[in-house]
Amino acid sequence: MDIKTCYEALGGDYDDVIGRLRNEKLVQKFVLKFPDDGNFENLKNALQEKKTEEAFRAAHTIKGMCQNLSFDKLAKSSSALTETLRSGDLEGALKLFGGVEDDYYCTVRAIGEYKKSIEL
Repeated sequence: MDIKTCYEALGGDYDDVIGRLRNEKLVQKFVLKFPDDGNFENLKNALQEKKTEEAFRAAHTIKGMCQNLSFDKLAKSSSALTETLRSGDLEGALKLFGGVEDDYYCTVRAIGEYKKSIEL
């Protein structure tokens, strides 16, 4: 799998990110670091503990990383979650979290497959 195929699998826009970062190695570096970021776990825990402010910060960070990396599918779902949390709607956020979780794991799986392919 190459990086473009990885972007297709995760619902991202490779042309957009390469236009922004201008260097495939730099894109690769940040893509491979994404699964190690702790904000998804922070989001999950904050929602379970009903800590709206903490959940907002984690969702907002995820949204920003996804926008910068052009992970469009996850950026869209995490943006909707961020705005719901911004308004303080915890129940609405809990309803949206399943979609974010699905998009997150889709993204992480695609990155994992990409990582395996470049380690061969």
